[in-house]
Amino acid sequence: MEASLFEDNVSVEVYNNLIETVHSRLDVLHRYVRLKKKLLKLDELYMYDLYVPLIQEYDKEFTYEEAIELVLEGLKPLGEEYIDLLKKGFESRWVDVYENRGKTSGAYSWGAYGTHPYVLLNFQGKLNDVFTIAHEMGHSLHTYYSNATQPYVYAGYKIFVAEVASTCNEAILMDYLLKNSKDEKERLYVLNHFLEEFRGTVFRQVMFAEFEKLIHEMAERGEPLTAEVLNKKYYELNKLYYGDDIVVDEEISYEWARIPHFYRNFYVYKYATGFSAAIAISQMILNEGEKAVERYKEFLKSGSSDYPLNLLKKAGVDLTTPKPVNDALDVFEKLLDEFEKMA
Repeated sequence: MEASLFEDNVSVEVYNNLIETVHSRLDVLHRYVRLKKKLLKLDELYMYDLYVPLIQEYDKEFTYEEAIELVLEGLKPLGEEYIDLLKKGFESRWVDVYENRGKTSGAYSWGAYGTHPYVLLNFQGKLNDVFTIAHEMGHSLHTYYSNATQPYVYAGYKIFVAEVASTCNEAILMDYLLKNSKDEKERLYVLNHFLEEFRGTVFRQVMFAEFEKLIHEMAERGEPLTAEVLNKKYYELNKLYYGDDIVVDEEISYEWARIPHFYRNFYVYKYATGFSAAIAISQMILNEGEKAVERYKEFLKSGSSDYPLNLLKKAGVDLTTPKPVNDALDVFEKLLDEFEKMA
């Protein structure tokens, strides 16, 4: 583990702290699982039922121009300078918007040092596409700020922090929609979207991280890692994380074998730390205003000029403590409370 964490100068304590903090809050995931079972009207909830959305696709259509306006309005807490840069990106045609023959699927932000970022979209006019615009422009402005401030050698940024800016944008847009939307279906869709983001990016990835930790510790003790042993450990973790209101069937025992990230040692925990940091930063921006925005922009401008944990401290996030992960899980619990009241 130490060898894998060394490149980012992350201590084993940070990794262990992440697992311990999520362990202490598993009760809220169990609540979410119970709610799923209730709303899906199932006598027994199975693992595959977790992927059934509680709210069907919200069918409101947005033009690209309407989506841009919603993103610009929703991200106003990030300040005038940030919004002006977003407008510059949209008006200067950084974005390839629509599907086309031979165009790759999905969405991403890319570019090269010395040029503006490039965003690929496949815009369909759904609310999810609005979140995708906010997400990818978060990446693009992270790149823009970093390239404008850092020399080439430090302009790129590590995977550890790569999803912070994109997820922060999504979280701020979510807050805007929940506070301003009068459409109950839209609000439920947004809540469901983010509850699933938390489940998949924090709880599930930390379960993966704990699985990696356990099996590497077994190897270090000289214990044989047979398929049966790996299956048993993975099954037990699923039982622990998802609780008693779900049927954890035998088939889930084999899931570990199809997850490619396990072949890149101690990688998945970065999804959970990055997501937690982004949610924590978004809450600081929404609660503190300009002071938090200035700290956040210092982080965006820093590229890879320091180690990831030190860069996040510039934005007010200290992942050597449980606070950022707990703060993020407080948001999960708040969203769950609201969903339970509305559903």
